[in-house]
Amino acid sequence: MPSPSSSKPAKPLHALRERLRLGRGTVAVVPLLWLGLFFGLPFLIIARISLSEVVIGLPPYSDLLSWAEDGMLQLRLNFANFMLLWQDSLYLDAFINSLRVAATATLICLLIGYPMALGITRVRESLRVPLLMLVILPFWTSFLIRIYAWIGILKGNGLINNLLLGLGLIDEPLALLHTDFAVYLGIVYAYLPFMVLPLYATLSRMDHSLLEAAADLGCRPLSAFWRVTVPLSLPGIVAGSLLVFVPAVGEFVVPDLLGGPDSLMIGKVLWTEFFNNRDWPVATAVAVALLALLVVPVLLFERFREKEQDA
Repeated sequence: MPSPSSSKPAKPLHALRERLRLGRGTVAVVPLLWLGLFFGLPFLIIARISLSEVVIGLPPYSDLLSWAEDGMLQLRLNFANFMLLWQDSLYLDAFINSLRVAATATLICLLIGYPMALGITRVRESLRVPLLMLVILPFWTSFLIRIYAWIGILKGNGLINNLLLGLGLIDEPLALLHTDFAVYLGIVYAYLPFMVLPLYATLSRMDHSLLEAAADLGCRPLSAFWRVTVPLSLPGIVAGSLLVFVPAVGEFVVPDLLGGPDSLMIGKVLWTEFFNNRDWPVATAVAVALLALLVVPVLLFERFREKEQDA
C-alpha cells in the first residue's frame, strides 16, 4: 500500500500540465484573433458583397436583408454573379491565362533559384550572409519604382535597345515592352527571392555526408544530385513554388505596366470591375473564386508536409 507522501507530487505535476495547456491555448488565441480580424472578417465582407446586386449609389451594391411589404424580413441572395464567371469567356480566359503565366514564371524562378540557393550553401559561411543580402536587397526599394525602372530598360529607346544598337547587333529597336516576355521578366524578377530563400533554408540543413556516401557507393555527381539532393530539398521546392505561384496569379502591377493593354490577367480584370465598371458584386465574386482556386494548392502542400513529418 503506497504511503501518503508518494502521492503528493501528483498534484503539482497535474497543476503544471494544466498551466502548460492554458499557456498553449493563450498563445494560440493571438494568431487566431489576428487571422479572424484581418482575414476572416474581410473575407465575410467580400462574400457578402458577391451575393448582392449591383445598384447605382453608394455603396454600389444592394442589401442582402430587406423588409417586405408584409413586414417580414427577406434574405435575397444573388448567385448570378458566380454564374457569370462561367458564362462569360472573359473571366475564364483571364483565369486560365493567369494560371499559365504564374505556372511558367514559377518554373523559371525554380530553374534560376535552385542553382542560386545551392551555390550559396556551398560557399564558405562568411560569404553566405552577404550573398543572401544581395538576394533580398531589391526589397529595400519600392516595388512600383522597380517596375518603372524596367520600363526604362525595356522601352524602345531604353538601355537594352541602345546597347544593342550601339554594338551594331540590331538595326532597329526591339519590341520588348508590352509583351509576354516583359510580363514574365517582371514577375520572375519580383518573386525570385521568394523561391531562393525557402530553397536555401532547406538545402542548408541537408547532411552533405549523404553525398559522400553516394559517391563511395559509385554514384556519379549528377546522379547523386537527382537521387539525394533533389528529394531532400523537395519541401523547399514546394514551399518556394507556392510563395511564387500564389501571388503571381493575382498580380496586377506587372501585367498592367509591363504587359500593356493586351495582357489579360485576373488582377487587371478585378481592377477594371472595381474601379472602371464599379460592378463590385461581380468583382468580389471573381475574388472569391480566385481565393477558392488558390486554396487547393495550399491544402495540398499542407497534406504533403504532414506526410513528410510522419515519414
